[in-house]
Amino acid sequence: MTPTTSISTAFAPKDFKSDLKPIWCPGCGDFGVLQAIYRALSAIGRPPHEIAFISGIGCSSRIPGYTTAYGFNSVHGRALPIAQGLKLARPDLLVLAAGGDGDGFSIGGGHVPHAVRRNDDITYIVMDNQTYGLTKGQLSPTGARSRQTVTSPYGSLENPVNPLLYVLAYGAPFVAQGTPADIPQLTAMIEEAIRFPGFAFVNVQSPCVTYGEEDQQIKTQKSVMKKLDDLGHDPTSRLQALDKAQSYGRELLTGIYFRDPSPPPTLSALVRERQESMTTSAPARERILDAFVQR
Repeated sequence: MTPTTSISTAFAPKDFKSDLKPIWCPGCGDFGVLQAIYRALSAIGRPPHEIAFISGIGCSSRIPGYTTAYGFNSVHGRALPIAQGLKLARPDLLVLAAGGDGDGFSIGGGHVPHAVRRNDDITYIVMDNQTYGLTKGQLSPTGARSRQTVTSPYGSLENPVNPLLYVLAYGAPFVAQGTPADIPQLTAMIEEAIRFPGFAFVNVQSPCVTYGEEDQQIKTQKSVMKKLDDLGHDPTSRLQALDKAQSYGRELLTGIYFRDPSPPPTLSALVRERQESMTTSAPARERILDAFVQR
């Protein structure tokens, strides 16, 4: 008998690492986020050519170029609509969107509720550092009230956006928060978000070493972070998730805030169902133009 050769379909984290070298500041939290993404994609096991990364503009939005997956570095705040369009056109692809807190909750904030309500199978990873790091440290929408920056030299007078509370209130079926201070936990939640059948939001407290506050750096995060699992949190309860999310900006709670135990159908699934139901009553291809001809 001729021996059969088994072809391994396993992928190592390095298989998702491109030849481009990250140009973030040394010590930036995004390095840890990128490593967690490599490891999560390795665990998922799909080849790079079946994965697409869409991003906006900002430090964290450089991530598509650092992977071997298909990537699109789009315009500021527009990662989600482009990711949704891609998922509808190519539902077979694993689609991820990446961006920062300014990209996602300032100029792109109007896209978030609609991405949530459409519930397509997209994983949205936001690197939240409460500042616009790429453009020299302006106040971002998640920046704390009274925070002093180049655009709020006397202290901010605005209440910060709470991204966890926002997406939970919009109805997101999967919401999590992590930090590069705990890469194994961050890797596990990104993997779980990707596997979740619907819109999944992962907020990552990824500190900016250049413009971030001292008490937000990784060393401090390690000493103050609390895991939701250790607090007895029930991730199937949206009410508990909403309650825990109110601690944003005061406590660093990491883990799965909410995971819908009965995920609703995704937009792509509903579109395919509609297409199939209408196909039987659709006119023949050669008769389509008849509807536009005046009799």
